[in-house]
Parts: sequence; structure tokens; C-alpha cells
Amino acid sequence: MDPRTSGTLAVPGARLHFEERGAGPALLLIAGGNSDAAVFKRVAAALSAGHRVITYDPRGNSRSALDGPPVEQRVEEHADDALRLLDHLLGPDEPVRVFGSCSGGQVALELAARQPGRPLWTVAHEPPALALLPDAREQLALVDDVRATFRRAGLVPAMSLLQALYGNTPAPVLPQAHDNTAFFLTRVIGPATRHVPDTAALAAVRDRVATAGGRDSRTHTVHRPAVVLARMLGCRMELFPGGHAGYARYPVEFAGRLAEVFDALGGTEPGAVPGGRRPGR
Repeated sequence: MDPRTSGTLAVPGARLHFEERGAGPALLLIAGGNSDAAVFKRVAAALSAGHRVITYDPRGNSRSALDGPPVEQRVEEHADDALRLLDHLLGPDEPVRVFGSCSGGQVALELAARQPGRPLWTVAHEPPALALLPDAREQLALVDDVRATFRRAGLVPAMSLLQALYGNTPAPVLPQAHDNTAFFLTRVIGPATRHVPDTAALAAVRDRVATAGGRDSRTHTVHRPAVVLARMLGCRMELFPGGHAGYARYPVEFAGRLAEVFDALGGTEPGAVPGGRRPGR
């Protein structure tokens, strides 16, 4: 399960810790929330049997230290980081599959909307684009309340409020190199939930994009933006094992499902036609 290689990439304002496993088509996994590369360790090990799996700590989390004081974490800046990492590790025209979870899903969608020079296929798992929901004002007010409660009363009351987005269940304990919860609550959750994906740009590449969510989190608020986005874009909406962090609880099953979805989107070989077979799920 250990990475084949690891390293550090200097980017404007931060230094990104990254890891690689396996060989084959390139697959970038983007962590969200307070997570880092460690959250993907088991699913990356499963995927590395057929992929060159790239993981990293998002700027400000764990081993990807910021160069200056903490600031609000814009989705666009995180997408810049991901693009720089791909340019650093891959050839200029090398295809890549991109999977993003939670706020990492927002980053993955931003990458898909930009469509850099390389062929790119995207799966965004429960991106918290709350601003797209019919009750966006209510949901974003909840996020504001969570942040204010953390500043006023601390971690436990804030996380208790945050459970409303996840079916009123406690957040699962996930592997991470360091505890990034305070940074998440003060600098990440606000921008991540207010970011509105570029739906016009995404609609133009809908055959290369799938939104996704957990079978066990279908009734949770955090699942809803993926459904709304799929309807808006006319792209695939896929279900995966487990809930919001199913890749950590069911890594082998999740890896198999993710490979299926990417295959259905058209693969990553140069010249592949996006939007291949469409099995019912």
C-alpha cells in the first residue's frame, strides 16, 4: 500500500506533497475537506494494479504547507495546483482520469471545465455545490453557522451542526497524516460550498464527465448537488459503494466501480471516443 515514489512540488503560495503508485493510465485522486493523500491509501493500492495513481495533500492540509498565513481556499487555486502537478508528472499530451471527492469534487469539475491540452475524464463524487440547490440560502446559512460556532464555541459543537449535511450522522474517522479540521472549518468549507461550477463549460464536455454519490448517502444533503448537476449537464450520475467516504470503507469495491465508470466514459487512450458503453446502474 506504500507509494512507489513521493515528492514535493513548489507552487505559488505552497509546497504540495504528492505520491505515486502503480503503472498504467494516469489517475489523479483529489481529496476533499480535511483529508489528505492518506485517505486514499487503500483505494489507491487497489487501483494501482491497473493505473498510475497520483495522490497529494491539498494545499494547507497536512504535508502541503502554505508559504504564508492561512487564507480562504478558492476552488480555482486548488485546480491550478492540480494542473501544475499533472504538468510536473505527466507528458504534455498524456491522458488522465481524475476523481475528486467532496471539495475535491469541486476541484475536479473545475479541471473538467477548463479542459487543459491533455485528454481528461472526470468523476466528481458528492461535490458540495450547495449554491446550486433550490434551498441554497438555507444550506449556505447552515455552513455560515458552522463556521461561526467553531469560532465561538469550538470543534465539537461545530461538527455537531455540520452533521445536518450528512444525514445527521457523525463524520466517519478517516485516515490522515495530520488533523486539518480547524483549517477545513475556517478556510475550506465556506469557499467550497459557495463555488458554482461552470455549467456551460461542463455541458460542452458532458460525455467526459460523471457526477457520483454513495448508495448509503442518497438521502443526505451532500448527495443532492451531484444529482442536480447531472440533470443540468445531461451527464452520467453514478452510484458507488458506501456513503460520502465510501472509498475509505470499501476500497476494493469502490476501485472496481470507479474503473467501470471511467471505462464507460470512454477510457484514456489517445484518440479514444468519450461516451462509450453506458451500462445501467
